[in-house]
Amino acid sequence: MRSLRSAAAVTVCALGVATAITVPAMMDDGDGDAKGGAPRPRTVRAGAEAAADSCRDPEASLRPSSASGPAIKRIKNREVNGHKLNKLIAGVDQNSYRWGYRDPATGDLTGFDIDLVHAIAEDIFGDPDAVIFRTIPTSQRIKALQEGKVDVVVRTMTINCERIKDVAFSTAYFQAGQQVLVPDDSSITGYNKTLRGKKVCTAQGSTAEAELDKPDTGAEQLGAIKVKPVPNQLDCLVRLQLGEVDAVITDNALAAGQAAQDPSVKLVGSRFTDEFYGVAMNKDDDDLVRRVNKVLENYRQGGAGSPWMQAYQKWLAKDFSTTQENPTPPVPEYKD
Repeated sequence: MRSLRSAAAVTVCALGVATAITVPAMMDDGDGDAKGGAPRPRTVRAGAEAAADSCRDPEASLRPSSASGPAIKRIKNREVNGHKLNKLIAGVDQNSYRWGYRDPATGDLTGFDIDLVHAIAEDIFGDPDAVIFRTIPTSQRIKALQEGKVDVVVRTMTINCERIKDVAFSTAYFQAGQQVLVPDDSSITGYNKTLRGKKVCTAQGSTAEAELDKPDTGAEQLGAIKVKPVPNQLDCLVRLQLGEVDAVITDNALAAGQAAQDPSVKLVGSRFTDEFYGVAMNKDDDDLVRRVNKVLENYRQGGAGSPWMQAYQKWLAKDFSTTQENPTPPVPEYKD
């Protein structure tokens, strides 16, 4: 039996040796600016025909605009105890290393997603620190938006057909996919028959859970044992470290950070889905969606010197091995 992981590993401190993993390059399909600017947007059909094909392009979002509509005005005029709050309320993670986590030295929330929140706040209020962060579990992201507890969710949230029924998304700001995380001494080689008889953990409400539930390609077909989903993906890592499960299915972008924290775990096999992260918002907040898309347009501008690339180099580059020297953000897709 595999020995119990150390207490230090179980607490998942933000220390460790960076582990390189293979993440397919985020290509612009030849649509990018030849001078290194932002990728050129694609347009998706609108109207009845687009509605019938909506699940073919769930990443298609509203065209960008800096105009202030009802949602922006609501955010700017929000009052608490008779005083204007003057803050964006953002739902984020505090446990995803490199994406949204607390710096152990300062206690501040930091990471790739956190930088993007600051950019949105700066655009709306002229102050990148005009933010109230609310940490929410994976399973509560949609509910928090629907109940008005947060204005945006920036939490490695995949855009897909099921979720666009409940919330609105910005254009994609990162490409990822599902992969298998296992202990370094595991015989599991990927999302395949080597999972037969193995206990597999995933987060409730995650795209990984949806993959495991698929009748033709999920856990039952592979002979894997899907354990009860946990509230947060990090809970799966702790269970893996304790030897309570044999594998974790999660976004490879998140797993890269976990492998960087804990060199006793590793990613195996190839990425078996293609997924895109977006900023999630309430379905009624069209003007906020357009405003965030305008922020993302600016975030992508500048090639190697763009805010996107600066954030990538700061937070993610050390933990990723890619097939191109300079990864780029996904090409934005807009509804016609």
